[in-house]
Amino acid sequence: MNFRLAVIQDLPQIKQIYCDIIQHMNDNQIPIWDDIYPCEFFEGDIMNNRLYLMLDNTEILSAFALCESNSGESAVEWEGCSGKALYLDRLGVNPNYSRKGIGSRMLAKAKETARILGAEYLRLFVADINTPAIQLYSKNGFTRVKGIYDERIDSDYILHQYGYEIQLY
Repeated sequence: MNFRLAVIQDLPQIKQIYCDIIQHMNDNQIPIWDDIYPCEFFEGDIMNNRLYLMLDNTEILSAFALCESNSGESAVEWEGCSGKALYLDRLGVNPNYSRKGIGSRMLAKAKETARILGAEYLRLFVADINTPAIQLYSKNGFTRVKGIYDERIDSDYILHQYGYEIQLY
């Protein structure tokens, strides 16, 4: 398996895989992503060198973004108040490879990459209804912090998100 930064030529395959992920999530009553989020953010992630891929030959197995900030970062009480933090966003696993340990491998790569980039903490937000993701993060050493980030998606829908973090050093 190969791990690397995404390039613009990867964009069509990334978007297709995330459409498959979104369909899989919807089929499992986790309707938190749509055709706008996360798909419309990938080009910016690529241009800003923050989208990472795991591939088997040319097939993308998983992706995530490492971001300097998050709009919900002040809504929860992080345990690690000092020190640089990076935010794990848009982690997705190709549904053809679910339940094969790819999510845990990507979290290990996210931790390693964040350390290389000088972060002391890796943080993320996860929707309260995304039980599989919550289990994955907990299994891989992330701890839930106090508070909830209520992200208003539109006038009728608020996404309740928990903050999780792990200390890298």
